[in-house]
Amino acid sequence: MKRKDFLRGAGAFALAAPGLARAQGAFPDKPIRMVIPFAPGGTTDLLARAVGQHMSQAWGQPVVADNRPGANGVLAGEIVAKSAGDGYTLSMVAMGHAINPLIYKNLPYDGDKDFTLISLMATFPQLVMVNPKVKATTLQELIALAKAASPPVTYASGGNGSSQHLAGALFARMAGLQMTHVAYKGGNPAQLDLMAGNVDMMITQPNSKDLITSGKLRALAVSSARRSRYYPELPTVDEAGVKGYESVAWYGLVGPKGIAPELAEKIALEAKRAADTEGAKSVVAQQGGDMVASTPREFADFVASERKRYAEIVRDAGMTVD
Repeated sequence: MKRKDFLRGAGAFALAAPGLARAQGAFPDKPIRMVIPFAPGGTTDLLARAVGQHMSQAWGQPVVADNRPGANGVLAGEIVAKSAGDGYTLSMVAMGHAINPLIYKNLPYDGDKDFTLISLMATFPQLVMVNPKVKATTLQELIALAKAASPPVTYASGGNGSSQHLAGALFARMAGLQMTHVAYKGGNPAQLDLMAGNVDMMITQPNSKDLITSGKLRALAVSSARRSRYYPELPTVDEAGVKGYESVAWYGLVGPKGIAPELAEKIALEAKRAADTEGAKSVVAQQGGDMVASTPREFADFVASERKRYAEIVRDAGMTVD
């Protein structure tokens, strides 16, 4: 399935065959650990908890949140990669999961072989946001300010290779800017520092629309190819003058290698049901995103296409980490 098809809605799903339940036996018959690669309160955390809550209710077993922030998901990735492939360890990953093999020279796991990709879960157009003290009310004013600034304008992200980092690096390159990247251990602490005025800008989905309407942050444009239905008044970055710009964040569900295909399909089917719940939709909608779902095969194809798409940006921005 092509990338644009994922961004339009959920992937096709076949209902579980009657023999699937028999093949899986009593799964799950004990608590499931949901490893979350970023700090509490951010998009990954909120999405993981919403999906985990549905699974817990559907399966009658606790889904225990385990936040392990650091190194753009690498620390959590190592935990998941070294876990048993029995379905009892899952992880809600951001797009950095697909990009880390391009950035880190010495990953403690194989980004392709050590994981079972289960389902795409959500997509988010991002907002170009600045601290209200920044003297820019339009994207063009921000670009002019950044070109004249000394020292350079700073932009925050949830970590090296995160969706915010990729979006910011792409923006800087396409707008002809020199900006300083400031990495945090998750999108939530990065946004808090943006609100505090310790960094100038960030391209991300806000934790709440109230941050924009209350004036705690100023939004200048959306990163998607089309205007956001949540912020119809905002132009796209392309409309605001950086022609051809597009960068959309996404999140997905993975597990360790070795999860049997039938079990991966069972988990993916429950993930799709979670994506259809009003609770999960509300959590994502509050941050300007949409719940989606896919089969494991579709998600694997999608991740491969995203890695190929961002390889040039990673190389040009010098994002590699020893």
